[in-house]
Amino acid sequence: MSLQSLALIENWPVPTAAAAVVRADGTLAGAHGPTGQRFPLASVTKPLAAYAVLVAYEEGAIDLDEPAGPEGATVRHLLAHTSGLAFDEQRVTAAPGTRRIYSNTGFEALGDHVAKATDIAFADYLHQAVLEPLGMTSTTLDGSPAKDGVSTVDDLVRFAAEVQAPRLLDPRTVLDAMTVTYPGLTGILPGYGHQRPNDWGLGFEIRDAKSPHWTGTSSSPRTFGHFGQSGTFLWIDPDARAACVALTDRPFGPWAVEAWPPFTDAVLAELRTGA
Repeated sequence: MSLQSLALIENWPVPTAAAAVVRADGTLAGAHGPTGQRFPLASVTKPLAAYAVLVAYEEGAIDLDEPAGPEGATVRHLLAHTSGLAFDEQRVTAAPGTRRIYSNTGFEALGDHVAKATDIAFADYLHQAVLEPLGMTSTTLDGSPAKDGVSTVDDLVRFAAEVQAPRLLDPRTVLDAMTVTYPGLTGILPGYGHQRPNDWGLGFEIRDAKSPHWTGTSSSPRTFGHFGQSGTFLWIDPDARAACVALTDRPFGPWAVEAWPPFTDAVLAELRTGA
């Protein structure tokens, strides 16, 4: 039985929306809307890029604790938004490991670091390491590894299934990615203000007790994922044993702050009833 709650996207004030839920066992719990339509991902690009970085780590091309980015920073700092780099410019605003500064520049530094280590352009490395093996044939990266991915719900369901039951990475590496890295750091969650603490793993934001938040009030603290300024999100809730992808063509704003949490709560409630 397909999840009826996914039809709530019809009420969102957006021109086009598509959504799907995939269980931890890889089965599709439901889908709604044009799931084969390509949408700009904005920052939902980051988890895909992070996964490619972690493949490079497991292949031995890089080490998580080797220098990368600004002086004193490492690959791990860049993945966890603690390198000290500013949001969107080549400027250091804090010592590495002291503050959670959400940084597109940091992810661009990651892309450059992997490209240099592997002698493969980062977009090509992402394709070879993640997209091609998962059959994500409609996903491309044309530009920044922080924000320039384009994909479909169908493709991101494949990625969400992989993260829940890893084949490309050792499950222990994925566990690290969904575990708080540098605990206790404060910082601003874009669109939701200052968070104490502002917890992140390696390329994935972790819900914990953040409030307000873009996931649901009933989302488990272990929920992790990412949302994008193009009106997109991907969350994985280990307690619910499911992941949800939603893509739209309206930029993130007050409409999303209002619409997304009750949508997620409805999805989680339906999953709990065994739909």
